[in-house]
Amino acid sequence: MGFLQPDVGHRRCDGETRLTPAGKAITVISLAEAEAALAAAEAINVPVTLLSASNAASSVGAGWFDAVVSLAHAAYPKVRVEAALDCGDAPGHAMSALRHGFKIICYCGRNQSEIEDIASRSKAAVLRERPDTLDLCEMEPDEWETACESWLKVGLGKS
Repeated sequence: MGFLQPDVGHRRCDGETRLTPAGKAITVISLAEAEAALAAAEAINVPVTLLSASNAASSVGAGWFDAVVSLAHAAYPKVRVEAALDCGDAPGHAMSALRHGFKIICYCGRNQSEIEDIASRSKAAVLRERPDTLDLCEMEPDEWETACESWLKVGLGKS
């Protein structure tokens, strides 16, 4: 089976999988949220995937989200972090994200197989559905880091 084949879990549009290639996902919409997520990941020494808001590629763009992740990672360089940009169903935004260098995008729309083929050539993953995620915009800033630590610990046997 290839990298994007069903056994790997990144192929179906019906929600068969909710995997991310590296670490549990945390949805962030700001530098402060990204830094809180990375601080929590560093505190418990686990990788994390920073996921953009739904359809963020069409509102903030690949460059903005990449900058947020890069700035947060500069503050927490020991953390293994992946960035996942949600491109919704817009193939142009998916292509832009791949050209920008994203290794994980969320995309389910027209020309799906072509987008996945292009992604596989650049060793990128296309998630057809958003993974399970902790969404920080649903809580107060003073709760972010604790919530992230709790979320990241689930399934690790850490408490």
